[in-house]
Amino acid sequence: MLFDQRGAGLSKPFSNLEENTTWDLVEDIEKLRIHIGTILKTNIEKWVVFGGSWGSTLALAYAEKYPERVKALILRGIFCLRKKEINWFYQEGASYLFPEAWDNYLDPIPESERSDMVSAYYKRLTGPDKDVRQRCAKAWTEWELITSKLFIDKSSLAKADTDFSDAFARIECHYFINQGFLHYDGQLLAEAHKLKDIPGVIVQGRYDVVCPATTAWELKKKWPKVELYIIPDAGHSASEVGIISQLIKATNAFVK
Repeated sequence: MLFDQRGAGLSKPFSNLEENTTWDLVEDIEKLRIHIGTILKTNIEKWVVFGGSWGSTLALAYAEKYPERVKALILRGIFCLRKKEINWFYQEGASYLFPEAWDNYLDPIPESERSDMVSAYYKRLTGPDKDVRQRCAKAWTEWELITSKLFIDKSSLAKADTDFSDAFARIECHYFINQGFLHYDGQLLAEAHKLKDIPGVIVQGRYDVVCPATTAWELKKKWPKVELYIIPDAGHSASEVGIISQLIKATNAFVK
């Protein structure tokens, strides 16, 4: 079972930011567990929860709130929503590896506002000027698409010219400007002890620029029952061959 979070995909209203927080989404996941059980006419006491990148954030938040409902976790590209993780990708860090793409990301923002890129983008992505909003949504989305794979997939950049980019950029920026609506910075790692009885698998690209492997490593040290697989020839994307292969192995293992 997959779901489109509020404001994204087929969820309505599209690109909506109201009543759209991490904890709203965590409750949506729990409602789905109950709803699926009703459809199947059975009580699903526990289930395996899967999430990659932002999905790993939600899966961790859900498992830490409802550990009794999680049979296992399968995660990819760990993102714990800490300030330093957001700064690495949207302020300074990944910029050193993709300088040409970084210039395009900077371009819609005046130099006087570039000391806080997330805030500058948020102002424009939620502002009244539709042309500015569209331009910023495209630039934000292209930055992430270009950096997501070990080898740049130019064909995927077409998504930045579609409605996808509006929801993608606005919702991401909405969460980041609000520090993920977490109760404090670093909450997901600090409360990882709640996962102590839950088995899990983390699949992480060695050259993941969006969500660097250091976060996955820190999580592993706090979660004794997790197996961490670092894929030596992969970046961030779930579509990279080594990541797909290991994720399939993980899901098959939990099925058995």
